[in-house]
Amino acid sequence: MRLKLTTGGPNKWRRHDVHATCYRRFRRRILQRSRREAPAVSTPLPTGRRCELTFDLDPVCQRLELDSPPRTHDPDQRLLQGKDQETVLDGDVSLRGFVPVPNTSHIISAKEWPVTENLPEQGWMWKAAVQECCHAQQTGSGVRRHDLQPFAVLHKAAVSLQGKSVMKLAAPSLQNDYYTNVLDCSCTGMVALALGSSVHLWNSETQTLVGCLSPQTGRLRHQSVSSLCWSREGSALCVGTRQGEIQLWDVEKNQNIRCLPSHLSVVGALSWKQHLLSSGSVLGRIHHFDPRTPAPLVGAAVQKAGICSLQWSPCDDWLASGSTDGVLHIWDRDIARLTRLKMPVTTMTQPSAVKAMGWCPWRRKTVASGGGWKDGELRIWDTQSGTCVTSISTNSQICSLRWAEAKRYLVTGHGLPHHQVICWNSEFPSLSPVYQFTGHSQRVLHLALNPDCTQVFSAGVDQCCHIWGL
Repeated sequence: MRLKLTTGGPNKWRRHDVHATCYRRFRRRILQRSRREAPAVSTPLPTGRRCELTFDLDPVCQRLELDSPPRTHDPDQRLLQGKDQETVLDGDVSLRGFVPVPNTSHIISAKEWPVTENLPEQGWMWKAAVQECCHAQQTGSGVRRHDLQPFAVLHKAAVSLQGKSVMKLAAPSLQNDYYTNVLDCSCTGMVALALGSSVHLWNSETQTLVGCLSPQTGRLRHQSVSSLCWSREGSALCVGTRQGEIQLWDVEKNQNIRCLPSHLSVVGALSWKQHLLSSGSVLGRIHHFDPRTPAPLVGAAVQKAGICSLQWSPCDDWLASGSTDGVLHIWDRDIARLTRLKMPVTTMTQPSAVKAMGWCPWRRKTVASGGGWKDGELRIWDTQSGTCVTSISTNSQICSLRWAEAKRYLVTGHGLPHHQVICWNSEFPSLSPVYQFTGHSQRVLHLALNPDCTQVFSAGVDQCCHIWGL
């Protein structure tokens, strides 16, 4: 032991342990090392059993990307996303280049539209399908679902029977988002299915994968597809993204026709009226476009809640729009105005969002709608009087709805508890189930039918696509 004389008080001797000096020196060295390098461990506890934060956060990040639009680092995009209004209304923002709707009644093909020259800058490209042996990719224990190619055959029935599953295909990366519309079949039998940021085309007649529309590298590579719709003649495909962009593709020529920066929010639904295209966003804006003109925006309308379904009637006289607050609006065909004062012709309400909705092809002014998990009612509406003609409880969430004109059937896709597809015999004013297709393990978000209504295509959250025989 050694003694030291202190000067900060009365003269007296204090004892200091030699270990105190060693501890101060050790502490000083630890602090100096922590400033130069990574933080040092000053505790005797072992660190080998400490958990990585990313292990718990990665699955959460993946789930968030499925249900919310991806973030962009582009300054212009951040500026647009900060606005809460879309500039489509007169009285607030003046629109330049307004072109009235031409008074034509014939259907215009994609060949009559002006083709954009700067295709590489738009960030999307056409990819031909890679011919692979899809039949060898089965759902065995050694094959994971996300490793499968889109439309890979998982199961194929030996004999095609009515009311049974004809084929089961893989649909990897299908978004679990109730408010998307990413499956459609053209009048030529071409099935379009959006998986993440890519749109895959599958020929239902030849049962082959034809091609893929996918974004190139760059700032557009994270633009997830939220809606798509075939033109009525089947030559053009319209694709809407979560960033508010609309792409028009000529599938016959495999080229991009035009890029329409339509909305400042997610494009929830699309619908064609002959040569005119209508789109709806989650901010409640409806835009009408004529893609043949230099200034394509020719009309607009506004509703309070977000739009999750949009469809023109078969006679092109009315437009039905379903909103997230359970309101079904019916608009007239006079779209050549950009004003806040345009009002719907008829308004009908139900307890849940109107996402599953469709016009009856053979009954004028008749619309069917399905309720969500809080409702579960299948309703038939008379749009002229605004009343519900008939309704039936399905005791499950109705996620999608399609009319089969050739069979006079109504087809619905459901969620809990059975995740089934039901085919209804619509003999007005009653509804009775004809077939109940079971095979999905999770809710059936999307439905489509081939041109002759002999097959139903269903896509579910279980990342599978079934083909059912009618």
